[in-house]
Amino acid sequence: MVCACPVLAQCLGAQAPTLVEQDSRSGLVLVKNPHLDLMEEDVLYHLDLGTKTHNLPAMFGDIKLSPDTAIFDFQFVCVGGSPNRMRAFAQFMQRELGLAGAGEDVADICAGSDRYAMYRAGPVLSISHGMGIPSISIMLHELIKLLHHAKCRDVTIIRIGTSGGLGIEAGSVVITDTAVDSSFQPRFEQVVLDDVVVRSTELDKDLAEELLACSRDIPDFPTLIGHTMCTYDFYEGQGRLDGALCSFSNEKKLEYLRRAYDAGVRNIEMESTAFAALCGLCGLKAAVVCVALLDRLEGDQIRASHEVLWEYQQRPQRLIAAFIRKRLGLFPTD
Repeated sequence: MVCACPVLAQCLGAQAPTLVEQDSRSGLVLVKNPHLDLMEEDVLYHLDLGTKTHNLPAMFGDIKLSPDTAIFDFQFVCVGGSPNRMRAFAQFMQRELGLAGAGEDVADICAGSDRYAMYRAGPVLSISHGMGIPSISIMLHELIKLLHHAKCRDVTIIRIGTSGGLGIEAGSVVITDTAVDSSFQPRFEQVVLDDVVVRSTELDKDLAEELLACSRDIPDFPTLIGHTMCTYDFYEGQGRLDGALCSFSNEKKLEYLRRAYDAGVRNIEMESTAFAALCGLCGLKAAVVCVALLDRLEGDQIRASHEVLWEYQQRPQRLIAAFIRKRLGLFPTD
């Protein structure tokens, strides 16, 4: 038995467990804000949920996949930019898991808000996060508090989405090992009051390898592990020549992108550093899985047809479905 008192533990020659260690052993989602315990109610404003107005443990607790299966703890959270895409993903997971109501519409848990959309398919929660670091940061703060209040355990969270590839063919799926900033550094800088706080952006390496292993059973598209560069902007921040503003040459752009490639970057998007930092601080096992819509070394504009782009967007979803089925011990669907 480990003593919870730091002074007594020191006297006994033992190391007292930290809050992070205690929560990691229990599997609960960690929040690192002492003010939350002093609040009469925690209103998750942008999700249209709250600790008094909703029974969060009941809403997000255990569920049976079918009458013949055991009860699984709610454990998978998948987030992506578009509400429509995450709604379609929830419907896809209903079919993949053989859930009752598969093929029917799914209800938006956050229907009272026009900021984000949230859907549930058995043990899978599917949530939109919008575009860019500010949008995903707001959603993650409230989502992490939701998981904490609901007493969810052993949660795995995965961002699925689209990206610009770097030196890889369009349609390739990149599993992120480390999210890096525009200087290719594994860090997320957050201004807190008037201080610049730097946070780590390392992701769970074992989870990335597990996802890569699952991809070997899907021969239809290439999958790889690499760094993902996160920028604050789609145009100038990603070195595009086709924005309303551009102050650099094509040669300068290519020189920068080649340096990024040499630093291990294989795709570019706008959310991964904030996602990795917040999930890491709160003890969540996290991964980022994005498909490349083009190779940025060959151009800036996405020119593939809607049909091709739609098929590309299914690729991360198919990989995550295979991963979840494997975790749950379910056979692949036909």
